[in-house]
Amino acid sequence: MTRWTTERAWDWYRGRPWIRGFNYVSSDCVNRIEMWQELDHDEKERTFERELALAGESGFNSLRIILPFEVWFQDRAGVMARFERFLTIADQHGLDTMVAFGNDCMVPKKFFREPVLGPQPVDWGYHGGIARSPHAVLDEPGYSLLDEPEMAALFVEMVDQVVGTYAKDRRVGIWDLFNEPGNGRRDSMSLPHMVRFFEVARSHDPIQPLTSGPWRVGVNGEPLAEIEQVAMDLSDVISFHDYTGYNNSIKVLEVLKRENRPLLNTEWLHRMQGNDVATHLPLYYLERVGCYNWGFVAGKSQTYEPWEAIWTRRANGQGDHYDFTKWQHDLFRPTLRPYDPNELDLFREYFTRADEQFRAGTW
Repeated sequence: MTRWTTERAWDWYRGRPWIRGFNYVSSDCVNRIEMWQELDHDEKERTFERELALAGESGFNSLRIILPFEVWFQDRAGVMARFERFLTIADQHGLDTMVAFGNDCMVPKKFFREPVLGPQPVDWGYHGGIARSPHAVLDEPGYSLLDEPEMAALFVEMVDQVVGTYAKDRRVGIWDLFNEPGNGRRDSMSLPHMVRFFEVARSHDPIQPLTSGPWRVGVNGEPLAEIEQVAMDLSDVISFHDYTGYNNSIKVLEVLKRENRPLLNTEWLHRMQGNDVATHLPLYYLERVGCYNWGFVAGKSQTYEPWEAIWTRRANGQGDHYDFTKWQHDLFRPTLRPYDPNELDLFREYFTRADEQFRAGTW
């Protein structure tokens, strides 16, 4: 199997309403281990039901998750069963699921803690719920279990099993095979693993497109990092991350539109640095770019808090441009009331516009 043709990619994209989603970690989970392990999972599923119902009522039609190898490795049958139930819940509320696997957004090995199932510790007041996070200023490459050959082989088994099981299942919307390749100062360390993920996923001839996108796009002619360029070249649809302000985001789209493939921003919304609903949602609507903001209901993962690197820059006198009066991510408070009701009104307005145009055949 080979990469989709440009025509097939556009046929897939134009055959569905505007893709608008969010990155999801339930509010009662500090991390993905807590979200996908067996412990208290019945309680977690009640949270999924409550929060994904809210998402459907708000007009979203997709969500993005990173399925954790660390839990699958210790309980693969359990993870597969819980993933099936998750897909069912999401589908019942009109949401398909984008599934990510690999992840280069990691801490250095000196800060790495062996993943252990069971109660998960929470550091309160820190983005992501951990004090030593990938969002700090790193002084050496992050560590990944992919760096261990035995773990890397098992990771491929996970991709093979999950994609093989759901390659023809429309509840899965997109396979996002590797999150932020090259981040965490890893550069091309994960390149052979990412390529292998594409090979294995492609072997199942999925009805869903494959993608993995750059997390930094130069707007002044800078080339992509090697691993990011390979990710783009392998992707059926072009995904990317962009947390920058409006003017830079326009330039990012200008660069990526040269690929002549559908575009999906799979991480956006960083209010502190001018990446807002009021600016960027209309931009993505006008440019017909699918978009997944980071976060949904504020909770134990605390992604409304700033990245640790932002606090470091502020302490070093480099953070005057950050607006510390705003949440960084997330749309709803723990009460399920909106952080800013005006944002939700804007989401509904543009979702309705896009759906009307899709039904009229003008989208």
